[in-house]
Amino acid sequence: MRFSELVKASWHALIANPKRSFLTTIGIIIGIASVVTIMSLGAGVKKQMLRDLDTTQTGQQTAEIYYNSRDMFLNEPGFDNRDVTMLMDANLKGVAKVEILQQTKKIGMTAIINDSQQAMTADLVNKPVKQPIVAGQNLTTYDFEVKNPVMLMSDKLATKMYRTAANAVGTSVTVQQTTYTVIGVYHNKVADARLPKPLYLNSSTGKQGNGIKLTFKPGAQVSVGAKQALHQLKKSGSHHRDGRYEYIDMGKLLKGISKSISGITYFVAAIAGISLFIAGIGVMNMMYISVSERTQEIGVRLALGATPKNIMMQFLLEAIILTVSGGVIGLVIGTSVAAVASMAMPFRAIVTPASVALAFGVSTAVGIVFGLLPAKQAANKNLIDILR
Repeated sequence: MRFSELVKASWHALIANPKRSFLTTIGIIIGIASVVTIMSLGAGVKKQMLRDLDTTQTGQQTAEIYYNSRDMFLNEPGFDNRDVTMLMDANLKGVAKVEILQQTKKIGMTAIINDSQQAMTADLVNKPVKQPIVAGQNLTTYDFEVKNPVMLMSDKLATKMYRTAANAVGTSVTVQQTTYTVIGVYHNKVADARLPKPLYLNSSTGKQGNGIKLTFKPGAQVSVGAKQALHQLKKSGSHHRDGRYEYIDMGKLLKGISKSISGITYFVAAIAGISLFIAGIGVMNMMYISVSERTQEIGVRLALGATPKNIMMQFLLEAIILTVSGGVIGLVIGTSVAAVASMAMPFRAIVTPASVALAFGVSTAVGIVFGLLPAKQAANKNLIDILR
């Protein structure tokens, strides 16, 4: 008996009882839809997270080197333009760009306040921020536009240095080569000062920091170039005698994050896939019922010359058609659910080829595994026993 005829016969047997066939596939549909939805959302999260972490946006890998001072009370930045120039002149392997990482929140610095050297922290702002003003006035939009060297001082630091907040207004604070005028005292328990970001970043102070980023050419060996830079800094860095340097390989970090997200996605998908096992049992039960109900049909086919192998193949094909049909429907539903869910999330769901292969592969496997025993039972029917 030709294979095409077996497929046709299996299909007609299934559509002869459409309600039972559809109800049998519901478990497969739910299982495949759940797995596809989870994998699609997981792939979307992975891509978005890696895009956010990969700051170059061009596939170039980066490595970050940080400076840690041996003196925990010293707030001097560990990198300046001298370090950038030195590393660029060193012709590091694969390095395309060197830049200082500039912070904007709670930056540590040493300032001259009331004729004494004082360690303080500062926040950088791009515009006036609503904040309770204890004395003086707040920063204005005009101050940012013309880059006035003005600042706000916290009430805690003002009280410490001048006894009262009012006494601090109008005083000067010198940070490196820039002298700021305190125009207001604000209430803040986190940072000691608030400085205009445009002025700070354009000053010599703004060209310093405790981190430096190396951007590598595509295909470069990040670890090799980063280790060369680290060795150069330990040897000739501007603050190599005052602290230590350590680097973070962003490429290695991204690979680790990618593996973690994939592992979590597959784990959750495997849990959702448990429903496929339950659905497979339902398929097996339905096929056993079908075999018992169609005993006479099996007898007639055997009497007309069909072999036990033909009988077995027909019933096995029926189980496979059921599960694959459920897999296709589940794939469509899972893709749709993932697309709708991603509308309410900051990323887009991605249906990967692995999800499509999984839908067809798993559904086919379920049909074979759980349809094999009922098919064998049908093939083992004895024609004489049937005729009795």
